[in-house]
Amino acid sequence: MTYDILLSVDHDDRWYDDWSLHLTNGENNFRNDVAVTAVYKGNRPSKKPKHLKSVKKHFVEKWGAVFAEGQEADDAIAIEATALNGDGIIASLDKDFKQVAGWHYNFIKHTHEYVNEEDAIRFFYKQILMGDTADNIIGLYKVGPVKAEKMLKDCATEIDMYNVCVEAYDSEERVLENARLLWLRRFEGQMWEPPQGE
Repeated sequence: MTYDILLSVDHDDRWYDDWSLHLTNGENNFRNDVAVTAVYKGNRPSKKPKHLKSVKKHFVEKWGAVFAEGQEADDAIAIEATALNGDGIIASLDKDFKQVAGWHYNFIKHTHEYVNEEDAIRFFYKQILMGDTADNIIGLYKVGPVKAEKMLKDCATEIDMYNVCVEAYDSEERVLENARLLWLRRFEGQMWEPPQGE
């Protein structure tokens, strides 16, 4: 399957000869210390799939996969994609990558999508408002994609989006917590900080 993905990721006369595969080791994730409102990923079953260790071992030994340390594979992927400055493509099914500007490839639907910087930022702030039930990040009550989009529709800048979130939560601390849990790092050791005045 990995080989098929590598073959089909090329598009629009762009060819990708170099690639990397990242895995989460599940330990020492900085988000565990950030989460205060609810345990990060605390809603997931403790029992892991039976063959998970074997699959990860195969990826490391046969495909050169690298374990992310102190963070998640998603962070490592976002960091690498950012460093490539548009000359790479993220192959994943994870919707969270829509906060990272650049090319994305869905290897189930076989679709390529380009996410520009403005849409990436807007997606991130929608995530802050909605939270993420998969990761046990608590959002605003009854705020889904449609309502979050509506709340941000008149925002012209990132500062505007941030202020909408703070007002909606009536708490800068909650916005900071959600943002730092949801943000995919763009460089090693990064901790998300609010936008500064424009």
